Amino acid sequence: MSNDSMYHAGMRKLQDIRDTRRIADRLEQVIVHGTFTESDREFIHKCPMVFVATADAEGKPDCSYKGGLPGFVRVLDDKTLVLPDYDGNGMYRSWGNLVVNPHIGLLFIDFEHQSRLRVNGTAVISDDDPVRSEYPGSVFIVRMTVDKIFPACPRYIHKMHLAELSVYVPQANYSPPVPAWKTFDDFRDALPERDQVADD
Repeated sequence: MSNDSMYHAGMRKLQDIRDTRRIADRLEQVIVHGTFTESDREFIHKCPMVFVATADAEGKPDCSYKGGLPGFVRVLDDKTLVLPDYDGNGMYRSWGNLVVNPHIGLLFIDFEHQSRLRVNGTAVISDDDPVRSEYPGSVFIVRMTVDKIFPACPRYIHKMHLAELSVYVPQANYSPPVPAWKTFDDFRDALPERDQVADD
């Protein structure tokens, strides 16, 4: 991929088969940007979820869902956003990939209004990021420097309504319940001590 284009040879090959190179170039010229706009910020801050794509050092991908209260992903400035790592299953597939490969892609979707936004760039994960204290229940903070931001065609987004936010999402002055899977016999003895104590 050249510095002038967001498309590599594989993308170009398929564009040429489908005669979409011209529209792909036009879309890049018109909608792709490298800094957050005010509407980007508003969209991101309203989202209670984001889909995260990372890859390991060999390029093997991983995709995961991250959820929180609206505003849990925050745009700090024109090129930076942060999101918290909350207690999960402990596999650290997505965030572990950042340790060996900083490239990351985020997909924000508003199912109620059928719109979406892609944010691509690089990120680092840290347990001493200055904003961590602003996220009750966070373990790490992922700090992302953006490269490309762009909306995408919403035609295949199914219209859905949010029924309720998860009771497990950390927040100030609140202790989330223990997830059921941590009480299963198959896993109890392998949990970190902090979870075994909390469950007792």
